[in-house]
Amino acid sequence: MSLLTKKYKTDIVPSLQKEMNLDNIMKVPRLEKVILNVGIGSAVSDAKSLETAAEELTAISGQRPVKTYARKSIAGFKLREGVAIGVMVSLRGFQMLAFLDRLIHTALPRVRDFRGLNPKAFDGRGNYNFSIKEQIIFSEIDVDSVDSYHGMNISIVSTSEDDEEAYTLLKRIGMPFRERKAKTSSKSS
Repeated sequence: MSLLTKKYKTDIVPSLQKEMNLDNIMKVPRLEKVILNVGIGSAVSDAKSLETAAEELTAISGQRPVKTYARKSIAGFKLREGVAIGVMVSLRGFQMLAFLDRLIHTALPRVRDFRGLNPKAFDGRGNYNFSIKEQIIFSEIDVDSVDSYHGMNISIVSTSEDDEEAYTLLKRIGMPFRERKAKTSSKSS
């Protein structure tokens, strides 16, 4: 059992229940899944880059990814409908919490000039999305064997009904958000 799993069950859920004045523990917002998505633009001309990205995503997530395919043809990008252009994986349960633990405590501190994640990146329904620029921030990737660098989109899906609940949940888990700027009221005279 990861440290985050233990902390989540013993500390975070009861404190959120008390703070939000919820009578039932099942009403407490919880994490549903984490989706890792890698788009490889060069996969149209080089199929090996897609396989390399799939191997790296397997090492990062501990789960085999699935290929994603182009939905429509775009002539400007020499892209045809049905061509594999990326890989993605959905993590749930123990693997999700283990990944978040590694992300928060080892990967994000390795980002150069990291000042925190944007607290405005919620989608209005309690889900959080952010991107990283290089896959080498994860310790599972051997930097010497990397041929090309690519980014990754990470989506954290929660059962929260609004962004404020989701922000509180992720903050308690330990997500390193930047400080929110106070809203200034502009009075016109």
